[in-house]
Amino acid sequence: MNEDIRIHSWPCSYYLESSRQWIPGKLSLTPLSIKFTADKTGELLVDFQLSGISEIKKESSHLIFSSLTILEKGTKHWFSSLHPNRNVVFNILEHFWREQLLSSREGAAGAALGSSKGRELTGMLEGSQRRLEDTAKVLHSQGEQFDNIMRGLHKIEGDMDMADRLLTELESPSWWPFSTKLWRTPLESKPKETPAPPDPKPEEETLLWIPVIITHRPDSTSKPGKLSVLPSGLEIRDCGSQVLQRFSWRQVDDVRVHSPYEISVRQRFIGRPDLCFRLLAARMPRLIPLLQARLGDKVQLLDDALGFAAAGTSPAADLGTAVWRAASGFLGAAANPEFPAGEGTDKEQLQLQKISEDEAKELRQILKKLKGLALETEAELERQDEALDSIGSSVDRATLNIERQNRRMRRLT
Repeated sequence: MNEDIRIHSWPCSYYLESSRQWIPGKLSLTPLSIKFTADKTGELLVDFQLSGISEIKKESSHLIFSSLTILEKGTKHWFSSLHPNRNVVFNILEHFWREQLLSSREGAAGAALGSSKGRELTGMLEGSQRRLEDTAKVLHSQGEQFDNIMRGLHKIEGDMDMADRLLTELESPSWWPFSTKLWRTPLESKPKETPAPPDPKPEEETLLWIPVIITHRPDSTSKPGKLSVLPSGLEIRDCGSQVLQRFSWRQVDDVRVHSPYEISVRQRFIGRPDLCFRLLAARMPRLIPLLQARLGDKVQLLDDALGFAAAGTSPAADLGTAVWRAASGFLGAAANPEFPAGEGTDKEQLQLQKISEDEAKELRQILKKLKGLALETEAELERQDEALDSIGSSVDRATLNIERQNRRMRRLT
């Protein structure tokens, strides 16, 4: 039944290599796989497991613009003309792909696909290594820009010293015999008084947090973030850990459940638009029982969510419970694609697929490279933090010097 459940679908075009043409159709995401169906013929052209994907990338060229590529078992699939846009589709696909890999690792039973588990892990680590290398290059370029800024600030300070000497000579009387040989003593730098840091507020304990895809308004772009359940309410953060919104339990007027993977949290207002966030997550079935226990009748199961339940004869509360049990079964099936939903708990004790010695050596080498790159990145970030502090203090000094020299020049005129 999992394969029939469609989490999301988008109109797009798929490049068919055999006929060398773009085929319009619909790209669909299910809990276990990605599918593409042609519009004209209704033929299923693409159908592969999420666990078999090695890489999802946004690419473009002189002939192909705003394209999305999915590397699966050495075959690259091209998708273009994605609606509403490429970034939305990429964020959702990448989110469910990564969560599926994590769930398969946690479930301790890998899928017996054509490629071995070692190959899958190697492909995933190689993708992470490429991304970390790209990040290191960007950080290195950013560090060079900070160095150029520091050199420019040092030059400004030198120019300010020269302006100070010239202004001092202009301010001295014409009859002063030592006007060209100024007796100057170095200025004593007063230590800056650092204000006492405020007492830190005790952080609230996080009951549960899950990675989510956030949509604030219908016309806004979906972006990755994090949803946390706190004793006092819900907190939504972006991927940079900046707080986007914090709802207390009293402020939440309703939580609409569109599917076991998608909800919307709303706060109503009088005289202005409601505040609403739509959240999509692979781990959402773990969160919804907490929301039901805390918010009660404010959690509303919509028709699409009720359609996921197999039984229709039980009362509404029992039906809601059946929905989330079914969704939990889908999560178990994502970790164990061999077995149907509901049987995952009985197979959790299966042994992991063995990894060969060569694959283990290759994995160790990649992990060593990743560790080295991570340490270099950390050192570069620390250096850039110090450079930013130095830039901030230099800018403050330069601003004060310029203001002081401007006042002195106004007095001369």
